[in-house]
Formats: sequence, structure tokens, C-alpha cells
Amino acid sequence: MDAFFASVELLSYPELRGKAVVVGGRNAAVTTSEENGQNQFTTLNRYTGRGVVTTSTYEARALGVFSGMGLMKSAALAPEAILLPANFEAYRHYSRLFKSAVATIAPQIEDRGIDEIYFDLSDFDEDTEALAKRIKAAVFEATGLSCSIGISPNKLLSKICSDLEKPDGLTILQPHQIQQRIWPLAAKKINGIGPKANEKLATLNIYTIADLAAAPIEMLVSHFGRSTGSWLNQVSHGIDNRPVVTSSEPKSISRETTFERDLHVKHHRSALSEVFTNLCTRLSDDLRRKGYASRTIGIKLKFADFQVITRDITLPSDIIDGADIRKAAGECLKRVPLLQRIRLIGVRASSLSPLSTEPVRLTHEQAMLPF
Repeated sequence: MDAFFASVELLSYPELRGKAVVVGGRNAAVTTSEENGQNQFTTLNRYTGRGVVTTSTYEARALGVFSGMGLMKSAALAPEAILLPANFEAYRHYSRLFKSAVATIAPQIEDRGIDEIYFDLSDFDEDTEALAKRIKAAVFEATGLSCSIGISPNKLLSKICSDLEKPDGLTILQPHQIQQRIWPLAAKKINGIGPKANEKLATLNIYTIADLAAAPIEMLVSHFGRSTGSWLNQVSHGIDNRPVVTSSEPKSISRETTFERDLHVKHHRSALSEVFTNLCTRLSDDLRRKGYASRTIGIKLKFADFQVITRDITLPSDIIDGADIRKAAGECLKRVPLLQRIRLIGVRASSLSPLSTEPVRLTHEQAMLPF
């Protein structure tokens, strides 16, 4: 989907189309004027507080503002950009709509998150371009939103192609076009080559996919290890044998929150306790909605110095109740020296089992939490 979160917001605020719009920030708000009934928006240069960009329109991206960037840094690049609060319930709603629309035409779907899917067209006799346009039209009819589609022999190349002509793009790649259309791209365009790997490749004078394809496999293996080195060699030549997986079991489900300001364990104990309990309750709701119980509960803490600590505990039986999750997470908290202010806190459920019957309630005594 094209700039998905931002595009969903523009359905509610069509007057912002064509403008630099950023979604994110806990203090962002939209108000309506009592005089003329018009919406009034916050601009980035008026935003105060911690936060990161959830997404941005293409107009904001042209100014250098991208998802994951700090809002204060974004304000320096695009001070007049409009800032909207995130509405994840709306994003989930439109995610379900676009996936259902695609499924009416191409039911073999691999779900890759809220705004991205793979689908298999191997068994279709219909002209590929006509079929892709029919899918795009179905998505637009169901959501009012545009999407970009990449069609190729495999998932690796289709992922790359889906980004080549955004927004509202359609790229069809034949195997003989790999050298012409894929090799000139930056190596980091390959899904799986992250910032650290890209930096390491640059030290080897490998900047493009063509450079990677020309690199001896022995050299890649010596620098990245046999598994990763062999993978880098294969993907640079467009080789990817992964099938479209139409069903999968989640490995974990988590909830976390970042505070607007770092919280002190003693001075802000009540606030921390309330947030912690709320995260456990919401995690319980997520488990029930998705039909799973958990045997391993973990926590994640990020401190003021950005140090991240995780702890987990495996229980004798599956749990799903919010109070039980909180007890288990509290045991994890006891194992962390809370000597700094806390920037982020999260709770995670793993070792998941399909929920066939209601798990038994834990009987151990209520854990005494550090906050």
C-alpha cells in the first residue's frame, strides 16, 4: 500500500492532499474551529515532546522526512509539515479491507503485515498486466486507496519491483531484465540487507546489486560467513526459492510503549504501574483475539541511556489472563536492576499454543512488582 497510514488519514482530511503530512507523536491533535467548522492542524515546528515519525506522505518524504525519524529532527527538515496523530484502529480496518479485496481475485496470499502482502499468480491464464490492474482497481474500490504491485518470478524481486514506481505503481519484471533493471539499484534495496550489512559492503567497494553480483562468492563468505555470504551471492542474481506461505503461526505477540519523558522508578511509580498493567491487559486481549495462549512471558526495558534489557520466564502451564501475565512479567522485573529512568517498557508473550480450551489460572501468590 502507498504511504499507507498517511493515505488512510487523508481519507478523513482530504484538504491535506498534496501537502507534506507526517503521522506520529503523542501530543499531535486535530481541532475544529467553532467559527467556521474547519479543521485546524498542528505543524511540526510547533510540536514539543519525544516521538518518532510513524509514516509520511510522499511530499514530506521529498523533504527528507521518513518513518522512524525523530520528530524534532523532522521539524528541522520540514517545519511547516502537518502533524497528525496515529489512528491504528483505522489502519487495521483498511488493512482488512484491502486484503479481502485482493483475496476475491488472488486467494493465495501471504500476509506480511498491516500494509503488505505477497500473492501467487502462477495458476492464472489471464494476461498479467490486465490481472494486476484488476487487483489494483479492486483495492481502490474497497478502500479509496492506491497500491503498488511488483510482479516477478519470485518474492525477492517482486518486493524490489513494488517500490520502483510508487505511488500507484505497476512493475512487471521478466528474468532477462534483471541485469538491466535490478543490478543498477543500491545493494540496500534487497530486503534483508540492513544498515550494518550495507556499511560493511561499502567497505568492500560494493554499492550496487551489480557490484554484489560481481563479487567472488569466496570473498562474501570470508566476510559474512558461509550462510549469509552464499545468500548475498544468490539474491544478487535474483535467485529466491521461498514459496508464498498462505498460513503461518506467530512466534510471539508483544505490546510496548515509549514515554514522552523518561520516568523515575520511585517518583513515577504509580504511572509506571498503571502503564505496565495496561500493557499486560492489552496483550491478554491480543492473545484472545488471535486465539493463542502463552507459556513464556518476557519484558523489555529501554533506559535513559538507550540501553535495552530483556528478561523472560517460562511457566509450567499456558496462560492468557491479564493478571497472570502481569504476575509473570513482574517476576521478570525483579531480575532487572532499576537504577535509571525508564524510556520504554514492553511485555511479550511467546511459546504460543492455539487456544482450544481456557488455560488454567496460575495459583502462585501475587508478585510484588518494583513499581
